[in-house]
Amino acid sequence: MTDINDIKRPVAGAFIQFEEEFINALQSNIHTIQEAIDTIHHSNGKHVRPLLLLLTAKACGGQNLTSVHSAVLIELLHTASLIHDDVVDETKQRRGVPSVSAIYDNRIAVLVGDFILADTLIRAVETGSNQIVKIIAMLSREMAEGEIKQLENINELILKEEDYFIALEKKTAMLLSSCTEIGAITANAKNELQQKCKEFGQILGYCFQLKDDLFDYFDSPEIGKPSGNDIREGKVTLPLIHALEKANPSERNTYLTMLSSQEIPSENIDALIQFAKANGGIEYTEKRMLEYKQKADKIIQSFPDSDAKKSLLLLSDYIVERTK
Repeated sequence: MTDINDIKRPVAGAFIQFEEEFINALQSNIHTIQEAIDTIHHSNGKHVRPLLLLLTAKACGGQNLTSVHSAVLIELLHTASLIHDDVVDETKQRRGVPSVSAIYDNRIAVLVGDFILADTLIRAVETGSNQIVKIIAMLSREMAEGEIKQLENINELILKEEDYFIALEKKTAMLLSSCTEIGAITANAKNELQQKCKEFGQILGYCFQLKDDLFDYFDSPEIGKPSGNDIREGKVTLPLIHALEKANPSERNTYLTMLSSQEIPSENIDALIQFAKANGGIEYTEKRMLEYKQKADKIIQSFPDSDAKKSLLLLSDYIVERTK
């Protein structure tokens, strides 16, 4: 397993600056907001997105204070989106820690998410880059569209691969592509290189989400959510989509009936998971994930040799190897 600390090494100083600024960014003199923020700090992950931004900036000529500030605002936007997603999905836990909406209620959670989103936009303006402000504003809109597209897929029981990837692109891939594009912008990279970085991040975003989707089909205490949670919420991801596409009409209808239930009982979730596994859904998803990884790696291979370039390739490995 690739060590995340090895990946950080070329931007270690900048990453420490990011961590300090991120903690200071999440502050409020309103007691309830600060309590919720403290909860968020306890459930923080590896900060892959800001790391991706800083490494991209370094690979494109060098990260600077604007890169660090941008890493903070991108993680703030991601944090706000997770809080809002937990409200929409009625998620009770994130990374093994109770979600903000579970501790308080949906009203507080939505408003805390809005508070963090507002801080994100302020910080985007403070970079002095209209291009970064536009990327963040467009990203916020696209992520909202992606969440609604996912809800449409649930409500209409759409099981086409095309619809799945539309939601994936808006919810996940565009966030990572914004990280890499902004990283290149802060390094004053030429437009051609900015676009190359944007494409790299988008493709890497596909890998990231496909790996996340695979977690739902296996029990692991490290993940912080139960196996079958996506199915329980009505989300049909690529392993199950592929299995249903390959099934005969009778078998397909049996499992579609299970999915159409208002509340899917545990035994049906287990049956759907086993059905996806038995019909090549896991292998197909892994194959697609590795295809995207190869495309992402090919783009990075075209960069000049540097420690940051090596770390970007290691980060690509980490994304598909991670266990949570």
